[in-house]
Amino acid sequence: MNINIYKTKEELSDNLSDYVINNHLDSSIAISGGSTPLLLFKSLSTKLSSSKNLDTKFYWVDERCVPPDSEESNYKMARESLFVNNIFNSQNIYRIKGEKDPFEEVINYNKILRDNLTLDKNIPSFDLIILGLGDDGHTASLFPHEFKNLRNKEECLVATHPSSGQKRISLSEKIINNAKEVIFHVTGAGKKYVIDEIINNRGNYKSYPASYINPKSNNLSWYLDFEASEMLTK
Repeated sequence: MNINIYKTKEELSDNLSDYVINNHLDSSIAISGGSTPLLLFKSLSTKLSSSKNLDTKFYWVDERCVPPDSEESNYKMARESLFVNNIFNSQNIYRIKGEKDPFEEVINYNKILRDNLTLDKNIPSFDLIILGLGDDGHTASLFPHEFKNLRNKEECLVATHPSSGQKRISLSEKIINNAKEVIFHVTGAGKKYVIDEIINNRGNYKSYPASYINPKSNNLSWYLDFEASEMLTK
């Protein structure tokens, strides 16, 4: 496990964007939604602003079941912050269609992954997956309340948010662990206790879905700001 700690979320995003540019511009990358990746996306688009039609292939870790123009859409956030000025070839952007019936879209997205990614033991294998982390220890849309029932899923799945009941489409634990490289990108003091328990295998770590992300490649990294890493440095 590789742990990288930076003073601020801005410094973190700057260094992580450098890593992606230097190592993964020709890769298949699954990106996350939420507020944390926004600075990373903006850093990437700024540094690559003079590039056109790069062949990086983008997929999503998860998506809310909303239209692509919804403020809740992970795709919309990436479209407005990362996929600007034709930096990336639009034919290589494989969004999850959250406006479709989720169970039908799971079948469709599984086919997209199988048609475009290398299969390792018959499971799609990404070059890089960048994950977030929730205060409750969830990652992707793998939430604690239903994780036990989803662990046997080999491909994409339909998940349910524990509070809102909103349906989500998510990569499975098995797909995530089949990636060549996985990075947790986490900021903020609200995650510090969960991060400490997961990384040090203590406390309630077994109840957190993120604890089960252990890629068989053994290529797992954490990119943290000081606030998120506070318990690790005590």
